[in-house]
Amino acid sequence: MLSQEKLARINELANKKKTEGLTEAETNEQKVLREEYLTAFRGGMRHHIEGMKIVDPEGSDVTPEKLKEIQKKKGLHGR
Repeated sequence: MLSQEKLARINELANKKKTEGLTEAETNEQKVLREEYLTAFRGGMRHHIEGMKIVDPEGSDVTPEKLKEIQKKKGLHGR
């Protein structure tokens, strides 16, 4: 996850863009920070999804085979 300082800077730049506008350097900085944020977010989401185990109402494991293979490679859920 991104540091609090970087998140604060993203918000600061977003607010400045709405009120005053950004310089070219600030626009580039904002673009870099957003990409870093999205990369971290996507990585966290992927990690979360890869750790899921899907169970139907009867209690049977119905996790898709593709996900089971990923979990097996990572040693998750004793697979």
